[in-house]
Amino acid sequence: MTEGSAVPMETRSLVRVYDGERAVDEVDLEVRPGEIHAIVGLNGAGKTTLMRMLLGMVRPTSGTALIGGIDVQAAGPEVWKQVGCLVETPFAYPELTVRENLLAAALLHGVDRDRIDAEIGRVVDEFGLGHWQHRRSRVLSLGNQQRLGLASSLIHRPSILVLDEPANTLDPAGVVFIRNLLRSSAAAGTAVLVSSHHLDQLARVAHHITVLHRGRIVGALDPAGIDLERQFFEQVYQDDVERGVA
Repeated sequence: MTEGSAVPMETRSLVRVYDGERAVDEVDLEVRPGEIHAIVGLNGAGKTTLMRMLLGMVRPTSGTALIGGIDVQAAGPEVWKQVGCLVETPFAYPELTVRENLLAAALLHGVDRDRIDAEIGRVVDEFGLGHWQHRRSRVLSLGNQQRLGLASSLIHRPSILVLDEPANTLDPAGVVFIRNLLRSSAAAGTAVLVSSHHLDQLARVAHHITVLHRGRIVGALDPAGIDLERQFFEQVYQDDVERGVA
């Protein structure tokens, strides 16, 4: 990270074009320390593409994505050591056990070797993986695969967290767990960017909710507001009217 950087995550006029269509269209976004910034949108709105550009997984057509003031295309290991992410489906080595996968994640994220055992024990406890810790990841349920993916993304105590539908495949208890996880991460000063289809869940934890539709930001929602679902669809519909597609 650059010393004194005020904005852990930022995009400036970010654009990504696929087959002549703008999947992300001139997006300006900021996520600050201790803040949960939620992105909501219909399927295909561009949420995942936006996150993948912020994580350097996809190169922008134009515009800039920055982590700690550094262009992600030029970011080195010291920057990425500060970032935890889970985008689309959780990754795990199927033939490795839960603990072995967590060991691999710790090594890849640069956790000091003398801290690795303690950090593995911490996330195994926090994510309720104790019963399955010696089982191969390929036999886990979808919900426990999601928990393993989340544990892997947090094992190095990142200061920046990017989560794409983190409650996906989780049961009601898991959804509550995710809410508490987001709150505790932000309370510790982490900058959190999260996407979800579940407005009611996001409204309980988010400081800001940005509405993304057809690749561009079309509005925002007040987490403390009333009838967020109606407001969301009004913003989406109004954008379709202005584009002449409603």
